[in-house]
Amino acid sequence: MKQASSEKMKQRAAIVLVAIAAVAVVWAVLSMYGGPSAEPAAPAAPAAKDKSAPKLESLDPRLRLDLLANSEDVKYEGRGKNIFSAAPEPVEIPKVKKSPLLIKKEQAAAAAAAAAYRPPPPPINLKFFGITNARGEKPKAFLSQGDDVWIAHEGDVVDGHYKIIRISPASIEVEDLLHNNRQNIRLSEG
Repeated sequence: MKQASSEKMKQRAAIVLVAIAAVAVVWAVLSMYGGPSAEPAAPAAPAAKDKSAPKLESLDPRLRLDLLANSEDVKYEGRGKNIFSAAPEPVEIPKVKKSPLLIKKEQAAAAAAAAAYRPPPPPINLKFFGITNARGEKPKAFLSQGDDVWIAHEGDVVDGHYKIIRISPASIEVEDLLHNNRQNIRLSEG
């Protein structure tokens, strides 16, 4: 018995829903095709006429020169971008500020690298071409550089910056005082 009453309830609910849907469809069709409609209320005050605003109520196909003149006077005030260009705008990448500690660290590293690198000293351009070794005297060395010739003992300074350290029969040891460089120069023949 309970099943029969629930079936009847379902049928009644379906009939009511179909009736409501039919009424809604009929009302939509009638309002769409000019059925009975309520007249819009008359405006309380007449609207102020604006010359730049077009009248939407008018369906006049004539050319409105006043509206065209208003649109010609409009100046483009964009952000400076060319609206006719397909290329993207260049993006400005902000520069990253370095911290003062990092700058000091980089400067110290650069100074240490500069101090660590020493260019090789220039060669000593003296030519050793002879020696005298008389009894009772210090040995003397004969040196030349270009057209200049010097006769020097051990400890003498030649050409203002070459100090003779040691004289031997086959070679001479010379120190460059400007560059703190020592070099052995062999006896040259000819």
